[in-house]
Amino acid sequence: MSVAGYAARNRVQIGGAVALVVLAAALTVWLGLPIADILSVGFVSRSLQAATPIALAAIGGLYAEKSGVFNIGLEGFMIFGAVNTAALAWIFGGGAPSQGDLWLAMLASVSLTLLYTVLFAVLMIRYNADQIVAGLAVWFIGLGFGPFTAVLLWGSRNSPGLESIDDVTVPLLSEIPVVGPILFDTSPLVWLTVLLTVAAWSVLYHTRYGYWIQAAGENPEALDTAGIDVTRVRYAAVIFSGAMAGLGGAVLLAHAGSFTGTGDTMVNGRGWIGIVAYLFGNYNPLGAAAAALLFGGLDMLQIQFQTVGIELPNRLVNLFPYLAVIVVLTIWGSTRTPSAVGEPYESEE
Repeated sequence: MSVAGYAARNRVQIGGAVALVVLAAALTVWLGLPIADILSVGFVSRSLQAATPIALAAIGGLYAEKSGVFNIGLEGFMIFGAVNTAALAWIFGGGAPSQGDLWLAMLASVSLTLLYTVLFAVLMIRYNADQIVAGLAVWFIGLGFGPFTAVLLWGSRNSPGLESIDDVTVPLLSEIPVVGPILFDTSPLVWLTVLLTVAAWSVLYHTRYGYWIQAAGENPEALDTAGIDVTRVRYAAVIFSGAMAGLGGAVLLAHAGSFTGTGDTMVNGRGWIGIVAYLFGNYNPLGAAAAALLFGGLDMLQIQFQTVGIELPNRLVNLFPYLAVIVVLTIWGSTRTPSAVGEPYESEE
């Protein structure tokens, strides 16, 4: 899908995003906020890091839904990814993990989450389990599994300080004003997310397999008639969605450097926001990533306001991402979901 084609099909979403930016700018001028201090290089860098877990989960979720399966368990899979990364890094490093231990833990955690997703996919595709109920079950299991694992290992719902991912600095390029520190002196996981976003977009819209995924969600009968196994396509898409959500949780942990199991755990609704992100992005990985960046920036406003000395109650600032969700869901009304989402399919052969 070309950029012009995407813009034509998403006029409402793009117009809504522009309206939000204009509204934010108007409020900034009216309130006399120091916009230059708020939109600093550090704020943009932190927003990019905050957006990466949401973007990864969103891309996974949109692949599953494009194939006809609604994976509402993204939040739970993110919790699995985060706590398993923390536990494995601590085990691999003997209580003092290194950068290598952290990378290995992330890889192993994503592999574990992939196995969990296989079971989840079998329940929904092979046994036609209710997709909403199954997804909520994954979330509830994650809410219990995360703190339980933390208590087993560390005697507390929260882990001790472990290890956070080191930024990568590109010589010379990192010295470019503004752009350099943002793009070339940042977490490698930000670049990994960018690469995965572009790859996901390319596969979905420019490969035969991407067309199969779309057909599985729109017209599985036609895909079956063409000789393509709809069930296999859906299995692959759902398993991919769980792995991406697990990676999102692992990335969240790698940026934070420790696991928090209190409340709704450190994932704290990012999986749910990921669903909103891909809806707002109209099931396009690039649009979903852009929406994730919007939510990531809103999440970082609390820190930025404190940095520039703007006094606002923390509880009020913490509501910004969720207020944005309400606005986005209102704008989302024109987004058309795949025709066969939630409908089991069995070949007539």
